[in-house]
Order: sequence, then C-alpha cells, then structure tokens
Amino acid sequence: MLRRALPRRSEARRLLVGTLLSAIGRGLTLPFLFIYFTDVRGLTDTRAGLVIGWYGAVTLALSPLGGTLIDRFGARRVVLPCLVIEAVGTGSLALVDSSASAFAVMTVVAVGSSAIWSGQNTILASLTDDGERQRVFGLNFALLNLGIGIGGMTSGAIIDTGRPGTFQTIYLLDAVSYLMPAVILLTLPGVGHRLAARRAADQPSPGGYLTVLRDRPFRRLVIFALILTTCGYAQIEVGFAAYAVRVAEVSPRVVAWALAANTVTIVLAQLLVIRRIEGRSRTAALALVGAVFATAWLVLGAADLVSTGGAVLGALCVVACSAIFGFGETMLSPVMPALTNALATDELRGRYNAMSSMIFGISGVIGPVTAGPLIGAADGKVWVATVVGGCLVASLVALSLRRLLSAEQDGRPTTVPTPTPAPVSTPSDPPARGHPPTPA
Repeated sequence: MLRRALPRRSEARRLLVGTLLSAIGRGLTLPFLFIYFTDVRGLTDTRAGLVIGWYGAVTLALSPLGGTLIDRFGARRVVLPCLVIEAVGTGSLALVDSSASAFAVMTVVAVGSSAIWSGQNTILASLTDDGERQRVFGLNFALLNLGIGIGGMTSGAIIDTGRPGTFQTIYLLDAVSYLMPAVILLTLPGVGHRLAARRAADQPSPGGYLTVLRDRPFRRLVIFALILTTCGYAQIEVGFAAYAVRVAEVSPRVVAWALAANTVTIVLAQLLVIRRIEGRSRTAALALVGAVFATAWLVLGAADLVSTGGAVLGALCVVACSAIFGFGETMLSPVMPALTNALATDELRGRYNAMSSMIFGISGVIGPVTAGPLIGAADGKVWVATVVGGCLVASLVALSLRRLLSAEQDGRPTTVPTPTPAPVSTPSDPPARGHPPTPA
C-alpha cells in the first residue's frame, strides 16, 4: 500500500520528506502553545486566547494575497521566503515575556504561515495527476502526523512548566525544522514555477477570487470545511487541551500522549483508509468525518464524568478522543485537497488552495476566542454540546454537496454499461426450439 501511495515523480517524494522533517518540529510545540502562554509566561486565559485568535486573523487577512502571488509568480517564490519568516517567528516565541511581545511574535508567525499551506499543496498538485492525487495527499498527511507524533512524544518527555528553558528549547528546535523543506525546495530548481502560461494582451483574464467564489460546488465545500474546522481542528490547540487539563484534570503529559495516540492511529490507518475510499463518494467520506469528530468530542466529554472515579479513566477518555479524532482525519486529509484541486483550474489553482487554507484562518479566529468562555460555562458541557452539534451540521452540508458534483469530481466510478448487440440470425443457424423454420 505504501508503494502504491508514493508519487511517481521523485521531486514529489523529496517534498514529502520535507513535510516529515518540518512536522517533527511542529509536533514539539503543537499542543502546548496555550499552556506555554498561561502557565509559563503568565498570560490570562482570555489574553492567551486573544493572542492565538490574532494569529488566525492575520493569517486569514494575508491568505488571499498569498494565493494571488502564487498564481502570478509561482509557488516557489512565495513558499521559500514564507518558510524563513515562519522559522524566525517560531524561534522568537522562546523570547516572549509579555502580552505585547506575544502579539508581535505571533504576527510574524502568521505572516510566514499565511501562504505555506496553499503553496505546498499547489506544488504537490502540480507534480501529481488526478489518478494519484488523493493517495499522495493522504500520504502527505500521514507523514505530517508521523512527524508531529515524534515531536509530541519528545516534547512530552522534555517540557516542565516549572522550567521555562524547556519550552524555549522546543521552540528553537521547531524554528530549525521549518528550514528543512526550504533547503529541499532549493535543490529542486524546476519545481514550483508558474503553472499557467502568461496571457497575451488581447486574451481575457482568467478571473480572481470572485470567479472562485462563483463556483457553487466549491462554495459549498468551503461552508462544510469552515463548520468542521471550527468545531474540530480549531479546538485542538485550545479547547481540547484546556478541557483535558482544566475540566478532566489530567496532566499536560497526558495531552502529549493523547497526541501520540492520534498520530499512531493516523500512521497505522491512513494507507488502509486511502485504499478503502478510493473509487467511493468523496462527499460521503466527508459526511462520515463529521460524525467521527462528533463521537470524539463526546468521548472527551465523558472524561469529566469518569475522572471522579479515577484519574486513569479520565486519561483514557482523553487519549481515546484523540485517537478517534485521528481516524476521522485519515478520511478528511486525502479527500479535501483532492476535491479542491479537482474543482480548480491551473490559472486559479493557487487561489483555490488559498481559499482552502483560509478556512483554517477563519476557524483559527473563532475557535480559540470562543473555547475559553464555552469551557468555563456549565463545567465544559456547553462547549461539548457546541462542538458535537457543529460537527453533525457539517455532515449534513457534505451530503448536500454531492448533487452539485459530477461523478468524476466526487470520486465515484464513471463506467458506462456497454449495450449487448442483438443476435443476428444466419441461414446456418438452427431454428429456435419449438418453432418451425420460416419458409423462404
């Protein structure tokens, strides 16, 4: 299955290696940003949520510009400087000592990350064809989470809220990891250039973001993803960690092991899931993702109920939530980018991928800002009800998308039955049984 999922072009395989290396650094810091700001640097829960929300707002504001630059100049000229900026910003998190410095540093991080996701997806899509794209995006996500899991397990054994230097170390290591894909991209001079040929003066413009937004199927896909990420991914860094530590009262180390369980689930299940969903409806897979995410949050909600009977039971629920969530990710990760690029054209591919990444920016604003107050209401029960209900609504939106897609876009088989020709009678054919021969 691994051999079948690997892209045919060696350039794409080398980019996947870069994904793995940078993800290890990302895993060192992913689940601990909120805890770092509050328990180590002394920011209030509300102030920390606003800082993380500000990061999402800046990313959202700059993502459209990134997509335009990718289409105009090529992803290479956008991704390389963004990776360097991201490295500088991430390393600077080690120096944060106040709310003002936290806002400043997260602004730099947001500038760097605003175009990396869309640019890398555009490059990977340009190196693969429609037949292999879904498999390659799934493998890319598996490697991403493998790296995050390795980093998460490493940082879980290192960090200590009583020793700020342990957090500073992991942020500096994360900064170095962002330079790895930049180095690999520099060794591939023919990769990441402008996809569409330059237009002559008398040729019509291919359009811009208004053209992308007029694409009704893609617009419906964006609505689905926005609801799902707001109630799913956007809750991982703040809602999940805060509920687990503050409501279920597990230690930060359990959060790290939960992330490891998420990674193990993805790494073990991703290739099998890719094989199972190939040739099946993509919208059905997206609807199933919403149901799986809702189940994960219900299990996390149960952690508070069972933790009174023993800390071990609460910790198991936290870990189980992360593992179930990971299974849902194995379906979302190959389908979402593959469907986005199936709807996109080369002239606007950067903008389509930028719009897809903007979803995470929007949810990155809504999720952190609302998670704190919702978790504080009714011992977290309001937060659990909100995220579960949101994931189920996303499933309904995904099902409504199917009628807007062709079978090819939806990933369904497009075989047309071949009509069976009527038998032709010849003089040598024997007469049908029970009927006399027709006289001449």
